Amino acid sequence: MLKWYGKYMTVVGVLGQFLFYSEFITILSHRSAQDVSLFGFVCGLISVTSWFVYGLLLKDKPLIITGVVATFGAILAVSAILIYR
Repeated sequence: MLKWYGKYMTVVGVLGQFLFYSEFITILSHRSAQDVSLFGFVCGLISVTSWFVYGLLLKDKPLIITGVVATFGAILAVSAILIYR
């Protein structure tokens, strides 16, 4: 049961991080980040990076996979916000 739930959490964790990618695409398509909170996305970046490091320390595959996807997406979103402010 635990192995199955780990796979489930990997899928749910990865899908849940598409907020960052969605916002990145929206910023690029509008070429504006005027109504986007830099503070909020920096907080998100710090949070997902911390979870990623925690996953590495625990050697927990679902946390690592989700952390990679989330951290990369958060970096893209924050970068786009800084570029299109």
